[in-house]
Amino acid sequence: MESLLKIRALVCLAVLSVCAASIPALYAGNDVLGQIDLIGATKVEKTSGVWIDGQYVGYLGELKGSKKLLLLPGDHEITVRQGGYVDFVQKVSVRAGEIQSIDVKMGKDTRVQMPQVTAEIKLDVNPNRAAVFVDGVFVGHVAEFGGMGKALLVAPGKRRIRVSLPGYQTFETDIDLVANQKSTVKTDLVKGGPAEGTPLPQ
Repeated sequence: MESLLKIRALVCLAVLSVCAASIPALYAGNDVLGQIDLIGATKVEKTSGVWIDGQYVGYLGELKGSKKLLLLPGDHEITVRQGGYVDFVQKVSVRAGEIQSIDVKMGKDTRVQMPQVTAEIKLDVNPNRAAVFVDGVFVGHVAEFGGMGKALLVAPGKRRIRVSLPGYQTFETDIDLVANQKSTVKTDLVKGGPAEGTPLPQ
């Protein structure tokens, strides 16, 4: 009788162990947030900046893995921007635990004309995923304008450069450029700016 009770106790312990082991698995996936996968076919889309409800979150090509888009359930507005292209705007209704895929296609903005004469700005800024604005207009992210063969082409004259990223202080500088001049902006963004979730200027 005693051995039968021991066997029953061991069986109960084994069942409890299996149940306990399965509890973390229930929460291994994210059941509270919904996931949005943004899909871009070309380099234009992949290097475009992404705003969620007015907040810059990064450029499209990096929003995967540990940086994937996880949003609270409800309605959200996704805006994808690229210099010289019309904004891609999509409203989404996010549901807990669901994954939605959105195909992003950027169309040329025919109103934007490249200047005949340009000056060149190279950016050496960390983190290089920060958004870059020229005279208040989003033109891309830092990594697009640094390194060999990469630069930001602007019309000569006085230009205001702004570099922004949630969690860092915004960096701003004015540059006065003449035709064909080459200039470099070098800085490390200082931590402690507007936190994640704070809308950046658009």
